Amino acid sequence: MTPATTGHRLMAVGLALIAILIAPAVWAQTRGLQQVTVEGASANPIPIAVTDFVGDGVGGQISQVIAADLERSGLFRPIDKGAFIERIADAGRTPRFQDWRAINADALVVGSATQQADGRLRVEFRLWDVAAGAQMTGRAYFTQNANWRRIAHIIADEIFKRITGEDGFFDTRVVYVAETGPGNARVKRLAIMDQDGANHRYLTDGRSLALTPRFSPTLQEVVYMSYAQGTPRVYLMNVDSQRQELLGNFPNMTFAPRFSPDGNRVVMSLAADGSSDIYSMDMRSRSMTRLTNNPAIDTSPSYSPDGGRVVFTSDRGGSMQIYVMSAGGGEPQRISFGNGRYSTPVWSPRGDYIAFTKQDGGSFSIGIMRADGSGERILASSYLDEGPTWAPNGRYLMFFRQAPNAGGRAGSVRLYMVDTTGRILRPVPTPTDASDPAWSSLIPQ
Repeated sequence: MTPATTGHRLMAVGLALIAILIAPAVWAQTRGLQQVTVEGASANPIPIAVTDFVGDGVGGQISQVIAADLERSGLFRPIDKGAFIERIADAGRTPRFQDWRAINADALVVGSATQQADGRLRVEFRLWDVAAGAQMTGRAYFTQNANWRRIAHIIADEIFKRITGEDGFFDTRVVYVAETGPGNARVKRLAIMDQDGANHRYLTDGRSLALTPRFSPTLQEVVYMSYAQGTPRVYLMNVDSQRQELLGNFPNMTFAPRFSPDGNRVVMSLAADGSSDIYSMDMRSRSMTRLTNNPAIDTSPSYSPDGGRVVFTSDRGGSMQIYVMSAGGGEPQRISFGNGRYSTPVWSPRGDYIAFTKQDGGSFSIGIMRADGSGERILASSYLDEGPTWAPNGRYLMFFRQAPNAGGRAGSVRLYMVDTTGRILRPVPTPTDASDPAWSSLIPQ
């Protein structure tokens, strides 16, 4: 683990990876655990046994979080602990693999959590390939007691990466709009939580409408839109101190701000005289650059992961479609040609896909297409699915879904997660109605 940078100090304090415990053993010549791919997620997730970590009281809680994370990915099936034959009393000893093969476990996770004399918590884990009888990886961490849940997410990420070959997404946070109250007096305030719904807290008090929160690349700041002064303006908030500042006092309405990948610019749309155009703001000088100049409605811009292009939606062709242009402006290229209306496009962190909302007929859907517009496919569809945001590994999305009530009108609003195959769909717990999520990158260690 590399030292935390100054901008990440608050997130990384008290957490230190000390060593790989034992180098992965040479693979046996017998059948071993086969690497799975997220893109080809199947209906047969890997059976994995996650044992209670031995030692101090939080060991069982750590293993529960790890198992829940892995199950949520849709690629793993944690085996019920009641089926375990061997009871792990020493995480440093080689398991009795025949006992784990007997319950059809392909992978085994063991670990310990022990209190140190200096007050820190030492957590270690080992991942075993049951069929090959070989350790796949193992690490140990020293941390403060309060960080036990984050350690569990980091371990789940390690397991996910070792078996799938791709980065995990568990040690992340989500900022979203928490909604309460009746439809004619809706309270919308910003909230932040871990990706599994834990460590939930509110960032704004609800006295002013808050919308479209988006993380900066440093994770310390969120850019969002607020009606604090009666008209929508763009604000910047430090999520730890909750200190906020007005990003710019624009003369017209502003919408959908997003950071560039390097954090040096914010792209947004400004509306005036019945149309809107795309602008970018330099975060150092606060100077504005107009990127589009068209009587149409240009909105919902999002940068490509290399910062070189911007995707947005426009009705310049007669209906709302998806366009791509250079980050410095210029003639945009239309990439969507399907039926219906497209909105909220956002580029995958991997650069391979663009996610979008699509309204077609009586339903709203979440879909993806390749960056050139080919390969469009729908991942989820309902009465109202909207506002996709990418996990940092580019293989899962989060969005919000509004269900109709008994009278057929808009009802409760909840967050969901879906993978890029559309086969894995999971609700994301929140204490109230929730909309407009933004998924962070992995938290620096």
